[in-house]
Amino acid sequence: MGKTADLTAVQKAIIDTLKQEECCIKAPQWEVCGKEKVWQKTLHNEKRSLEPEEDCGEGPIPDLGGPAEAVKPLLNQKQRQKRLTWATEKQHWTVAQWSKVLFSDESKFCMSFGNQGARVWRKTGEREMPKCLKSSVKYPQSVMVWGAMSAAVNAASYQEILEHFMLPSAEKLYGDEDFIFQHDLAPAHSAKTTGKWFTDHGITVLNWPANSPDLNPIENLWDIVKRKLRDARPNTLDELKAAIEASWASITPQQCHRLICLHATPH
Repeated sequence: MGKTADLTAVQKAIIDTLKQEECCIKAPQWEVCGKEKVWQKTLHNEKRSLEPEEDCGEGPIPDLGGPAEAVKPLLNQKQRQKRLTWATEKQHWTVAQWSKVLFSDESKFCMSFGNQGARVWRKTGEREMPKCLKSSVKYPQSVMVWGAMSAAVNAASYQEILEHFMLPSAEKLYGDEDFIFQHDLAPAHSAKTTGKWFTDHGITVLNWPANSPDLNPIENLWDIVKRKLRDARPNTLDELKAAIEASWASITPQQCHRLICLHATPH
């Protein structure tokens, strides 16, 4: 391994300043089922984002070769305020209350999914050698999967999914008991005809802030499903669909309950 580049005088000065100020990064205080409650983290972050920033009178810090900045949905001031309001209203919900919510979402699965993340050992000058290359497809075959959990479609097709899949699932999970349905603000979900469908069926819909996938525990469920598919090598869309169904079927009720538990406040 070659020698790393020496730090510049500016970079050394910044490091010395940080040492003198004894700056440190605090780890998050995890609670409930091993992780920080989602509503609590949102409440803290959105309160901070709405506070006016102090002008430190300093320019951008030169690149010190650290990790790339994190990527998250762009939120305007109005959306941040709605997220804060949402988190404040839900901060005292119990596990029993969150268990009444049927969380839903769509996720895209590509044929090339199982080949992502491959790494190779190579020497200098071998970057373009066939053994070190991975073929890519500009428009890989894919399927869009809708799922729901408890403890791109148009409005018409979305309502058909609700009719044929959500209602039977809700009946199996809740029987004659009332439940609350959750979905995001995608156009098909927020269409007037979809709102009328829920009204006609007497189903309560959980109010939801825009651009807030981090508040939905089913995002963690999609991650579990996709991690289970990393070793899959489907050659056709039918094989991909079968692999997704098998991975989804392997999710246990205990895993779902644990994810719902992250949203709850202990009593």
